[in-house]
Amino acid sequence: MPDEGFANAFAQNATDEQIALSKAVQRPISVRSIQEPAPAPAWKSKPTWYLVAEEDRMINPNTQHFMAERMKATVRSFAVDHTPLLTAPDKVVEIILEVAKATLS
Repeated sequence: MPDEGFANAFAQNATDEQIALSKAVQRPISVRSIQEPAPAPAWKSKPTWYLVAEEDRMINPNTQHFMAERMKATVRSFAVDHTPLLTAPDKVVEIILEVAKATLS
């Protein structure tokens, strides 16, 4: 991704330090990773949660809502960018704890 892409499209809510780190560790996509056949998706047979990133500039939030609905996922929407694990980890942890509570009891 071009350097300006991180701040403008990928992680617009990130700090300058987070953006610098993301730029430094990015790697080209592996062609093999997009050619590997996928097995049956787990969302077809397991409970599923989906974090809709309402400020995502990489995957349109309307597309995310469509995918979550198709998956029959429990949806949690937040005003976060494409990288909530980086820019809103508390929201990600909140969902993980919710999933754990609902599925591990």
